[in-house]
Amino acid sequence: MTGYFLTILEGAALTVAVSLASLLLAILLGLAGASAKLSGRKPLVAAATLYTTLVRGIPELVLMLLIFYGGTIGLNNLMEALGSEQTLDIDPFAAGVITIGFIYGAYMTETFRGAILAVPKGQMEAAWAFGMGPLRTFWRITLPQMIRYALPGFTNNWLVLIKATALVSLIGLQDMTYRAKQASAATREPFTFLLFAAGLFLLYTWVSLWVLRRVEARYSLGTKRGQL
Repeated sequence: MTGYFLTILEGAALTVAVSLASLLLAILLGLAGASAKLSGRKPLVAAATLYTTLVRGIPELVLMLLIFYGGTIGLNNLMEALGSEQTLDIDPFAAGVITIGFIYGAYMTETFRGAILAVPKGQMEAAWAFGMGPLRTFWRITLPQMIRYALPGFTNNWLVLIKATALVSLIGLQDMTYRAKQASAATREPFTFLLFAAGLFLLYTWVSLWVLRRVEARYSLGTKRGQL
């Protein structure tokens, strides 16, 4: 029994890796999407709106299967059209990260867009008046304040993203959920191992909440002082 628990713990490390890599991709896509929506340029606004609308309307499992199986078929058809006899397979880790990051990038887009809009526009105009470029203004003025406004929505998206990583077990990635199911099938004790995996997810969630609350306290410190 001990060996099965250790195997699930090894899978837990893979679950953490998938979630963190997906989060990084989601943040990058979210910032790009929010910038596009706020750019005022119709093609960019339309593309970002289409992205967020479609992604939030399609189930995560369907997207994951489309990317993993459909992507593999599409790549092989392309290789065949180019005259190559070599076949390509999409790595389950990459497919999971791309899918989850792509999905939650749409949610991060709306979170970041609302946070940017919450920053007083006059501060950015003042920075431009002092000769700061758009990138420096965002980095020095907008981003520090935006983080405080984005943290509640960001926290919610992150917690849901953690749970969504369980879907990667369906495409063959040997994460925590996959190994818990394997141990359950081998021992015929599903509750023991699935409850252990559930406890690990809860622990991961608790640690995440603890870290994010400290980050929120750090970025809200000046505001709280100003309100006293």
